[in-house]
Amino acid sequence: MKRVYVYRNKSEQNGKVVALEDTMETLKSQISKHFEESVENLRLFSRNGCEIDDVRVIRDEEKIYLNINDDADSKSCDNLTQSIQNLDLSGSSKQSQPVTDWITLNVGGKHFTTSRSTLLAKEPMSMLARMFADENNMYLMTPSATDSVGAYLIDRSPEYFEPILNYLRHGDVILDKNVNPKGVMEEAVFYGIDSMIPQLNILIEQSKSACGINHALTRMDVVRSIIMTPTTWELRFQGVNLSEADLNRLDLRYINFKYACLSRCNLSGANLSHCCLERADLSHANLEGAQLLGIKASCANMEGANLKGCNMEDPVGSTTVMEGVNLKGANLEGSNMAGVNLRVATLKNANLQNCDLRDAVLAGADLECCDLSGSDLHKANLRGANLKDAAFELMLTPLHMSQTIR
Repeated sequence: MKRVYVYRNKSEQNGKVVALEDTMETLKSQISKHFEESVENLRLFSRNGCEIDDVRVIRDEEKIYLNINDDADSKSCDNLTQSIQNLDLSGSSKQSQPVTDWITLNVGGKHFTTSRSTLLAKEPMSMLARMFADENNMYLMTPSATDSVGAYLIDRSPEYFEPILNYLRHGDVILDKNVNPKGVMEEAVFYGIDSMIPQLNILIEQSKSACGINHALTRMDVVRSIIMTPTTWELRFQGVNLSEADLNRLDLRYINFKYACLSRCNLSGANLSHCCLERADLSHANLEGAQLLGIKASCANMEGANLKGCNMEDPVGSTTVMEGVNLKGANLEGSNMAGVNLRVATLKNANLQNCDLRDAVLAGADLECCDLSGSDLHKANLRGANLKDAAFELMLTPLHMSQTIR
């Protein structure tokens, strides 16, 4: 059986334990017998000074008073509705607030302003919708405290909340480049935006697939690797994607670029001496003025590359090996290629004007439509080379008849 403690006032003297009856009239009748008070004049008050008009607001073992102070009726009390709110029967303090069409949210310190219909329309069962759903023009649940400008405080990430708010506006999941879809997924689950989750799952899978793609390294990545690698160690960029990277004027000596992608890379003025460029892709790369002493570039792809003014002659005597290289349409004007090995290389339509090709090995090379005007071919090996439609004006050294032209 439920019971209450009844006192004359808050001094809690002359108290009685009374059974909690089903009706207010029965309870008052029982209390009037114990305290010798007439039922008509009997008034009951809660601890916070509010008058009790309904037995349902009295909890088990609660203290109630005939007078809130020593002098009866010295303080006016709120009506029943306010009393119920102050007693907090539901276990949480709720303050009703008039509904407005525009709502400002303070999410993690960043303000977002949106309409109430945006929060309610697409996901009516979400947490945000329940926060601002209304009944009789009053919010059913106050979402949280407000800041100094009246924005509702939500302790979550603003970076991930913005895509959620935009989704509620137009129905599409659109993420900026640096926004992690996994983070947005966590927030979507937190807010209960269920219809957003399938689209986010697709983006997460796409993000996982993109991780497997060989993204191009930047100049800073290469410089950092060079700085961190001891000079006694071999620095390897085998198979690395460096396409379109700006590596001009860097000291890249002895680096292993085998199978690397250097397409359209800017290597002008760089020192690539003694590098391994076997089967590397240097198509349309800019190597103007680069140092290529003793490089190993067998079967490399240098189609359309700019090698104007390059130096390939090593005074120490190490040979630059470019056997089988593809130099179709490349510009090698004015390059020092003395002693270079270009056996069976493809130089169709290449510009070889004013090149130093002394002692160069061009046996079996395809020199069709090449411009060799002004080049020095002294002791060059052109045996079996294809010189169809090649230009030889202003040759410094005449070709020997033994150097057969196909």
